[in-house]
Amino acid sequence: MKKLIATLLALSTTPAFAAGGPFFSLHNTNFVVLLAFIVFVSVLLKFGVPGKVAAMLDARAAQIKADLNEARALRDEAKALLASYDAKKLEMQEQSARIITSAKEEAEAAAKQAKADLKDSNARRLAAAEEQIASAEASAIRQVRESAISVAVAAAGEVLAKQATAETASASIDAAIATIDAKFH
Repeated sequence: MKKLIATLLALSTTPAFAAGGPFFSLHNTNFVVLLAFIVFVSVLLKFGVPGKVAAMLDARAAQIKADLNEARALRDEAKALLASYDAKKLEMQEQSARIITSAKEEAEAAAKQAKADLKDSNARRLAAAEEQIASAEASAIRQVRESAISVAVAAAGEVLAKQATAETASASIDAAIATIDAKFH
């Protein structure tokens, strides 16, 4: 039966049968188009196509909405991550500036300490050199004195030897013995 109706409808929509005439006639193209449209809409309604289309559109809208929400969440997460990285970058820059400042201060302190150590070292070396010079000077003076004493003793010995006679030598020996005897008793 359905095949018969479909065949009749197909034949009735041909231009040969759709010639002019009264409106409610199968020979009127407007009426045939109206009937085909009503049948088409009825078939769509019978099989629930509008509900299915609406459900598909609603599902698609829900999916798009979910995608948009996910995209917003991802964007917010990316913004938070970017802010976190910016904060870390700023913190690292501040930390590197503190490290550089600290290193400069330590270098300046080390330089000051090195200068002070160098001054102390130079002062100690200068004092040691002055001590060596004073010691060398005292040693030289002592050697000169010893040499002078040796020369004076030798000269005195020569003078005494030239001036000494047997009597004076014997008197001198007696006087020395008397001095020694006086000191021991």
